[in-house]
Parts: sequence; C-alpha cells; structure tokens
Amino acid sequence: MSNIIKEITPLTQNDCFTIFSRVKKEFNFPLHYHEEFELNLILNAKGAKRIVGDHIDVIDDMELVLVGPNLHHAWFTHQCQSEEITEVTIQWHKDLFDDKFLRRNQLSFIRKMFERSLKGILFTRETIQVVSPRILALNQMQGFDGVMELLSILHDLSTSRNIRTLSDISFNNDQNFNYSSRRLEKAFEYMNNNYSKDVSLRDIAKLVNMSEVSFSRFIKKRIGTTFIDSLNEIRLGHASRMLIDTTHSIAEISYNCGFNNISNFNRIFKKKKNCTPREFRENFAGTRVFV
Repeated sequence: MSNIIKEITPLTQNDCFTIFSRVKKEFNFPLHYHEEFELNLILNAKGAKRIVGDHIDVIDDMELVLVGPNLHHAWFTHQCQSEEITEVTIQWHKDLFDDKFLRRNQLSFIRKMFERSLKGILFTRETIQVVSPRILALNQMQGFDGVMELLSILHDLSTSRNIRTLSDISFNNDQNFNYSSRRLEKAFEYMNNNYSKDVSLRDIAKLVNMSEVSFSRFIKKRIGTTFIDSLNEIRLGHASRMLIDTTHSIAEISYNCGFNNISNFNRIFKKKKNCTPREFRENFAGTRVFV
C-alpha cells in the first residue's frame, strides 16, 4: 500500500465541483485516492487496465466509473494502442450534498449510489451512450446551471439498470462523509481561509479552546493526519489549482500558498503527488472548469 499516493485535488471549499477534459495517448497517473467523489468517463481506450479497490479489469472502448472517497483507483495504458484517449473527470466534495438532504425521498437513489460508490461503480454501455453527451456538454456550463445539470446526471445514473459494484471491500473509514465535530469544522474553515499566512498549531488550538497537545491528538484520532499534514494538504490543493488555472511562476505559487521557500514546496509537492509542480502543470494541459 506504500506506493498508493493521496491526491490533493485543486477543489477549494468555495467550489461545488470541477470537470477536467483532455485527449491523450497514454495513462500516466499512479494508483491514488482522494477525499472527493470522482466520476470518470473514458472513451477510445480499449485494452487499458483499470484498478478500483481490489478489483482489476481490462476495459472496453468506453466506460463510466464512479469512485467514492478514499477508494484507491487508477487507469493504466496496458494494451491500449489508441492515440486519442478521451478522459473526462468530474470531482466534487464529499459534503456537497448534505446527508439530511440525501435522506429525502426524492434523493434516496442518489444516496444509495453514493454508498455503493465506496466500492466503486461501473455503469453499463447503454447508460454511457445516453449520459456521455451530457457529461461532455457539462464542460461548457457554468454556475447554477452546471450544478443542477450535475445533480440531474447523478439522479439518472442512480436510477439506471444493471449498476455493477467493482471492489469487494471498501477502503473508506468515514462512512458519514463528514467530521461530525464543530471544533474540526472550525479549525478547517480557519485553515482554508488563512492558508496563505503563517498558521500555527497554537493559533488553531486557541481557536477551538484546546491545548496544543490535546488538539494534536484530537485531529490525529479523528482524521488520521497531523495538523501540519492537514494544513499542507489544504495549501497543496490551492497550489494545484493555481498551477492549472494561472500562469504564475512556481515560486509565486509557492509563496502565495504559505510555503516558506520554494525548495520546501517542491519537496512536499513531489512527496504528496509523486511529481514535481512543473510536471503536474504539464500533465494537466487540458481544459479544467471550476463551478
């Protein structure tokens, strides 16, 4: 499991979702997982290999997969010989749709689909043929219309026939998709709003009325990472977005995201993402839209 990396996505707390579309000749992103839901549409990639959880399969010329939070996954070129692989990836926060909202009668199918996605879901060819034009068109939509269309697509997917669960086991330790802690929510809100500044453990501990030692133990127990790792993940998320969305230099992005020097930024970025900031920017030379 040590070769599975945690992806820090460019989504910020102010975004509903992001959609990323590109045409490429190979799959080169390593086995990874992330906190967000991901819907992946892949066309013209017959012979590529897919890994979701403990499930491995060789794919056909089109596929649509929904991956839940913290479930490791990846696609590999394998025997695919296509020169024009089309990949459209939609990612959204695991708390975009509140649990109380999903428990309404009209949303029950989506809630059940999300629960099944913790093991990965593969949709049928018939479903892909119906939904793929809408997913491709979503790339051109902005604001409220985009959010409503995403919700509509998810509803249609949740009511489609012959949904197949991929992995035999789930790798998600957070079944409710939230921290269930006002202190953690307050801490993460502060870190998200102040990531570009010097944020210390003392600041956060004081904010939530805990000692530094107590908060360190608290955050480690609740989410499995240390305070500094959590802060760095937030900073890397914003840095990833700037690498994709702006022409700022890597040094500028490093300082704008709260890293004290560029060498430290490069080291942490490569450790977390398995590539340098420059390689990341080159790899994501496609169309990415944030809504």
